Amino acid sequence: MNIKKFESINVVPFIDIMLVLLVIVLTTATFVAKGVIPVELPNSKSAAKQDNQKTLTITIKQNGDIFFDEGQVLLQDIERQIAQYEAKTPININCDKEAKFDVFVTLLDTLKEKSFNNIGIITKKKSQ
Repeated sequence: MNIKKFESINVVPFIDIMLVLLVIVLTTATFVAKGVIPVELPNSKSAAKQDNQKTLTITIKQNGDIFFDEGQVLLQDIERQIAQYEAKTPININCDKEAKFDVFVTLLDTLKEKSFNNIGIITKKKSQ
């Protein structure tokens, strides 16, 4: 019986698998690295840098989704969620410029009902 020697190994399938894994890792790494809810901010001439003290950031996305820091909240649960914070807590509202205005107004009404006075609206500075 004649034994056949392996003089070469076909590495093409191995390379294909590694390339697919590389694409998966790079794709997920970009989502993890951002760690921010993406919104398109409106422009403002008087925009100032944001202080990084303990604040609550409320984000309204273009489709109307509302996030308290990074946790999503339903519109009907806003009042219950706001009740967990003290009235003196600084609140920054980060609203997409294409979001429906009624969601923004509902949020402001609820904040005013709960006596929150330290409210800021995040914008980006308009370039000259």
